[in-house]
Amino acid sequence: MKQHFFDSSVDMLCIANYDGYFVDINPAFVGLLGYTKEELLSRRINDFVFDHDKDSTQEIREGIHKNEKLINFQNRYVSKLGEIVWLSWTAVPVDSEKLVYAIARDITEEIKLKNERILEFTKLKSVNEDLVRLNYTTSHDLRAPINNLISLFDILDFSMIKDEDTMQILRYMEVSAKGVKESLESYLSLIDNASKGLHSLSEVFFENILAKTRSTLSAIIKGSKAQIDFDFSNCQSAYFDNAYMESIFLNLMTNSIKYKLPGSPPKMEIRTEIKDGKKVLLFKDYGQGFDMEKNGDKIFGLNQRFNNTQEGKGIGLYLIQNQINSLGGGISVESEPNKGATFIVVFPAL
Repeated sequence: MKQHFFDSSVDMLCIANYDGYFVDINPAFVGLLGYTKEELLSRRINDFVFDHDKDSTQEIREGIHKNEKLINFQNRYVSKLGEIVWLSWTAVPVDSEKLVYAIARDITEEIKLKNERILEFTKLKSVNEDLVRLNYTTSHDLRAPINNLISLFDILDFSMIKDEDTMQILRYMEVSAKGVKESLESYLSLIDNASKGLHSLSEVFFENILAKTRSTLSAIIKGSKAQIDFDFSNCQSAYFDNAYMESIFLNLMTNSIKYKLPGSPPKMEIRTEIKDGKKVLLFKDYGQGFDMEKNGDKIFGLNQRFNNTQEGKGIGLYLIQNQINSLGGGISVESEPNKGATFIVVFPAL
């Protein structure tokens, strides 16, 4: 019965002596390494170990000979075909017999996947660092022309302007320019904090953010005759990053106006609720929506665009998803073509 278990196990089972030789091995061991049983029993165990792992394997073996149990020790063997095989070992010494009973599990694929994830993470880290540098450079370089624009409003003599519509347009431009400057300053501070692994979380009130966004987009909202309904009675605020929250509102409101249904003004409904103990922001529009079956997995992707009739770079939704995720929250979307979209932002629990 014992021999049947030994021979039929899919894991590698072996018995080794204190002299460093296999005494017995099961067929799984032979199948994995490609050597015959006679070849494996006739040579020292270290002969089959990958060169870089020989010293560490020998040190572990000496510990086992001192009656120390071995659990999840990993090393590499070399098959008869020259392939590297990763094994995870569990071994128990029986000092009275001067033998070691061991089980080895093939973890080559696990190690391969782990290394691929590390490589992918390294690539993403590099891309993220490039984006941070680009954001910083862009924000920094835009400050000068924005400051120049604001200074022009400061020296402009509004009393000389008699046309009321022209006056209103200039006031909109002034408010927008100052809003852009404030956003740039916030982003520069945000980028500095992010590079240090810091985020300035504070209690952010939704109605205040909405009011500021409406002011920034006042000309666009007025021109499009956009209707904005909101209800923050269930949850008036959340602990979040102020600049990130402004970015969420700005991007979602801008998209709602850009991608409205032809022939009808844009309409937005913004409300909050508490779900499973977490604060949730629901942003619904009645615009063109998305084909979720076709594009559902691409909506928050970088440079993904689904409507070529409007200007855009496909960055806004990617940006806010990364902002939300970086603080431990989440964002999802429910949508149908020509029936609008509902964005669900779940804020992190504190």
